[in-house]
Amino acid sequence: MLALVSSWHHIFSLAGSGALKYLNVLTNLIFFVALILLALAIANFFTIRRPSAASERSEIVSVLIPVRNEAENIADLVLTLQAQQFLAQPEIIFINDSSTDETSKKLQEVIDGGAQIKVINAPGLPSGWMGKPWALQQGYLQAKGEIVVTLDADVRLTPTAISQAIAMLGERSFISPYPKQIAKTLIERLIQPLLQWSWMSTVPLRIAEKSSRTSLAVANGQFFVVRKSALSQIGGFTAIASEVLDDIELARALIKSGARGGVADGSALAQTRMYKNFAEVKAGYGKSLWKAFGSKSGSAGVIIFLFATGIAPVISWFAGNPLGFLAYGFIVFTRMLSANRSRGRALDALLHPISCAILIYLIIYSWRARGVVAWKGRTL
Repeated sequence: MLALVSSWHHIFSLAGSGALKYLNVLTNLIFFVALILLALAIANFFTIRRPSAASERSEIVSVLIPVRNEAENIADLVLTLQAQQFLAQPEIIFINDSSTDETSKKLQEVIDGGAQIKVINAPGLPSGWMGKPWALQQGYLQAKGEIVVTLDADVRLTPTAISQAIAMLGERSFISPYPKQIAKTLIERLIQPLLQWSWMSTVPLRIAEKSSRTSLAVANGQFFVVRKSALSQIGGFTAIASEVLDDIELARALIKSGARGGVADGSALAQTRMYKNFAEVKAGYGKSLWKAFGSKSGSAGVIIFLFATGIAPVISWFAGNPLGFLAYGFIVFTRMLSANRSRGRALDALLHPISCAILIYLIIYSWRARGVVAWKGRTL
């Protein structure tokens, strides 16, 4: 390692003292940014809302699950839903969004087996709507519950997950318990932890819960709990009809209407495995990253941020500046804090520069694939 650092330092020396001086100034700035991110990550680590003990819920709770080509998930998901405890009046609604596989057959099988669920077949997707919001809107229109819970089909819940999530909701209008993200392959381990790290280290979560600033909205549509009265204020899911990032945009629409809420630690309540290989990662992120940051300039800003906090510190460290090593260490520690809260692998944080490089590639790819990449058989 010492020989490698020495070689890099020699290379940068050959580039000229002017370049090194510029790099050192940049490193000083990056060091202070890393220090701020670390302080925020530590604050969120201790203050993020976490599950409390389960308690009996007397109100009707409507659980909406939009499904499109989810045959492989139906049986296991229904089992976790039927096992939910402390819910006096659960209403479980599956919305079949024009599935072309055996989803309909699997839903009928679990009904025939005695599962207490309701199935809605969503009408054909109209112009101006994305599939998931359209399916959720059909469920919303028939939901009777005072509390509405939306779930993705690949989420698995503990027996008290919904009850505990509602307890975390408290007096707020919505809460999004962030599930544990299962990551087994190397590409999953490099990319998936960045999801939670991105807001654990940049958003003051308890302030965001009470804020009217939509820019502070954080949510995950895999597990979302909202009061139906708050949904009604925005016309259900019509407010996000055409949104690719339905979860963040739903939170923003709710906040804009006067509702308040935010993200919570749901890693002890739910888990999911979003993708299983690089092709799935590329398709999944390709469909949405172009929209995640608002515009091309917003995406460019995020790319600069990822380079500055993930790659530049290592370059500076190898060029001989100790602040580069400290900045890298601070950022890695923020990743470790995030991994601890999300029940992930802390040691994967050491590969943060590689993770940032891959995410930069995926952002660029997403913009280039806009209008071309397909998801669940639909071009987005």
